[in-house]
Amino acid sequence: MESKTTMPETKRHIPTLKDMQQVYNNYTDEDQQVWQLLYERQIHNLPSAATKEFLKGLKEVDFKQEEIPDFVPVNAILKPITGWQLVAVEGIVDDALFFELMANQKFPATTWLRKLSELDYLEEPDMFHDVFGHVPLLTNKKVTEFLQVLSQIGHEYADNPVAVDLLSRIYWFTIEFGLIREDDELRIYGAGILSSVGETKYSLSDEPQHFAYNVDQILDTPYRKDTFQDRYFVIDSFDQLLDSVDAIKAKLNAKLAQLELI
Repeated sequence: MESKTTMPETKRHIPTLKDMQQVYNNYTDEDQQVWQLLYERQIHNLPSAATKEFLKGLKEVDFKQEEIPDFVPVNAILKPITGWQLVAVEGIVDDALFFELMANQKFPATTWLRKLSELDYLEEPDMFHDVFGHVPLLTNKKVTEFLQVLSQIGHEYADNPVAVDLLSRIYWFTIEFGLIREDDELRIYGAGILSSVGETKYSLSDEPQHFAYNVDQILDTPYRKDTFQDRYFVIDSFDQLLDSVDAIKAKLNAKLAQLELI
């Protein structure tokens, strides 16, 4: 298992941040080596596994195996395409800040990388997950519009933990662990899978369950952070995500009303 999403108790080496900016010169030789190894072993799996839009975006953002991406040139590429930018954070941010940033087209990305001893097991998402897994699809306007609208809803309910939990299920089973059907084949668009060698192979196998994208079902489905998912939801197109926004709002409000939380 490559990553989970709980913060560790041990202190990590995190390149110093300045005003939510990446300080590139603080990366160590080990950091660069980790990026190179992770990139090399995953890039070979993706031509037959990732959505075509991810592969297209990977070329557009000009990621290279040889070096950790610098947020400044990445942002110079992203902003003219979709208006989005990366902002550097030290780790998992609270819900209110997370939603506020993305509602304003700013994607929070951590700047630290796992150690060489952690290539196959990691407790929380590092830069390879946040940047390699997420950034290529930030070149896709339909994906980023869905992200922005979902975050606007989240920002509205940021002080309601039940609403946040329900919305996080949508985010989890789409942006993090979503699959898409392209040319009658299952492909991956979720960053949590795209940054994981093991889950890339597992998610497309016959072992887990595959369901058609369904807002009601997702809202009723808790997720696991400590292991591979046992179920994945499959969209037919990225338009389907955008078209489901009204249903997400309506069904979220209905559930909260049922629980008398609004």
